[in-house]
Amino acid sequence: MDTKTTSWVAYLTFIGLIIAFCTGDKEGAKFHLNQALVITIFAVAGGIVIGIFTAVLPILGMLLSVVYNLFIFICWLLGLIAAINQEEKEVPLLGQIKILK
Repeated sequence: MDTKTTSWVAYLTFIGLIIAFCTGDKEGAKFHLNQALVITIFAVAGGIVIGIFTAVLPILGMLLSVVYNLFIFICWLLGLIAAINQEEKEVPLLGQIKILK
């Protein structure tokens, strides 16, 4: 896969991230691979924490869940749009985290 395809496939799902990492242009799309990985990790970790929080305080947990999921969706959408336009724009709050060097 070329750089542009690798970049936007990484945002599709966790499977897309694995496919992009294994078969795509890792050097050209490293920025978007990192962004997609960070978003995925925070979505899963936040989901677990919010699930536990919801078990303790259901109403507050559901409200927190809606806000958190909206934040993750906005980050994902901004990352996907940047990948399609071949721009290296960091997503809000999570964009400064570098996992892939």
